[in-house]
Amino acid sequence: MSDPSVRQGATEGELSNEVEGYLLWQARIAEAEQRAREFVRPMDWLTTAQRTEIEQSYVEDALRRARKDLERIAARCTSLRAEYENRYRELRRRCVGWTLVVCAGLAAAVTLLLLL
Repeated sequence: MSDPSVRQGATEGELSNEVEGYLLWQARIAEAEQRAREFVRPMDWLTTAQRTEIEQSYVEDALRRARKDLERIAARCTSLRAEYENRYRELRRRCVGWTLVVCAGLAAAVTLLLLL
């Protein structure tokens, strides 16, 4: 009933998605840290502690914004998927309906021809 290879493939697919997401997030963190260092670099008057604090705040803010962006994108993807699924269902119903109408019309025409 349930093919183990299909099940394992789904698990591997989920795992690869998680790994990809993790790697993308780590890249986002590295980018935010690099930008924070570049932001603080021209501020020679800051002490080391102040520089570190500003860098941490910058990184936290950048990651918070990135998370919100990703959540907004994920929500939009979900809504688009639902819209497309609904549209597909509607088109499939319409196609099946027209097919039935054409078949019924052809059957009626053949029946009339046979009766004549």
